[in-house]
Amino acid sequence: MSPTSFFQKDFERQIEFDFLRATEIAALNTLQWLGKGQKEKADEAACDAIRGMFDLMDMRGEVVIGEGIKDKAPGLFQGEKVGTWEANSPSFEIALDPVDGTTNVSKGLPNSLSCIVAAAPQAEDIPCLQDIPAFYMEKLAYPLEVRRAWLKDPKLPIHIDAPIGDVIETTARILGKEVRDVVVCVLDRPRNETLIEAVRSKGAAMRMITDGDIAAALAPAMHTSNIDLYAGIGGTPEAVLAAAGLRCLGGGMRAKIWPRDEAERLSLIEQGWGDRLGREYMSRDLARGNNLVFAATGISTGPLLQGVEVKGTIALTRSVLMRARSGTVRFVETHHDLERKTIHLRSTGIEAQV
Repeated sequence: MSPTSFFQKDFERQIEFDFLRATEIAALNTLQWLGKGQKEKADEAACDAIRGMFDLMDMRGEVVIGEGIKDKAPGLFQGEKVGTWEANSPSFEIALDPVDGTTNVSKGLPNSLSCIVAAAPQAEDIPCLQDIPAFYMEKLAYPLEVRRAWLKDPKLPIHIDAPIGDVIETTARILGKEVRDVVVCVLDRPRNETLIEAVRSKGAAMRMITDGDIAAALAPAMHTSNIDLYAGIGGTPEAVLAAAGLRCLGGGMRAKIWPRDEAERLSLIEQGWGDRLGREYMSRDLARGNNLVFAATGISTGPLLQGVEVKGTIALTRSVLMRARSGTVRFVETHHDLERKTIHLRSTGIEAQV
């Protein structure tokens, strides 16, 4: 294959930096709401910037997993068409969270980012990004070393229903650590109280987060994070986004639908999900194939990325851009000159000064 024909076919390579630009401008446009106590305004600002960037992108994109399901946010919603939709434009399934950690942004707290996953559809009629009509899932995310050990020995207790104490012991052995040195990250919610107590009883170290579990689920696969496991009940859309990132990084995730109450359980059964309520989903079940691009930019500093930093007229954004096909992970620091930087906003249809 000639270099020209390769790049024509490998359209992810051509467009991936546009997805990164979308998360960058979402972070920049959201910065004005950091600590202002208005998470809806922050979300709206991010969505407006991302839509504006999508309007410029040569693709036939469809949002298959958006936001708004949990909190009626002003998000990009399932079924929304994005891109130019020219006849020969490449097709993408899009999953995104314009602001993961809106509460953190509203309170000026750490650990918020803007995240987009794009997947080129597979040949067969199977979605790449699995939309699950549930609010929450139980999750367990772990590093590459643990995934490799489980592949060699599937009897290891690395699954969603295993007692967390067994998971911690196994992880410690694989990583060559003492149990007390294994760091488990958990979302601080009443629904995770039993898990939190079990981790503490085992004697492992713990890191609690208030919001933003995409970055937290990716952290075990990042050797710079000092987090070994992520566990607990969190958002379903965030599980799919994190699964795509873990497919790129080499780490793994297990997840299972967690109905909030009997009404949601019955609703899921009515929608045809009754036989899948007890199923354990792995990363490759939630984000299929190798045609995956993951882009994220930090808004406020978290375990994955530093937040936006303004120094005079220069704004610094820190982002990560990953591909599942090659396993390439790029950390990108971008310097934006605020005196010249403009953002194309969907709401105005014009370039707006930052």
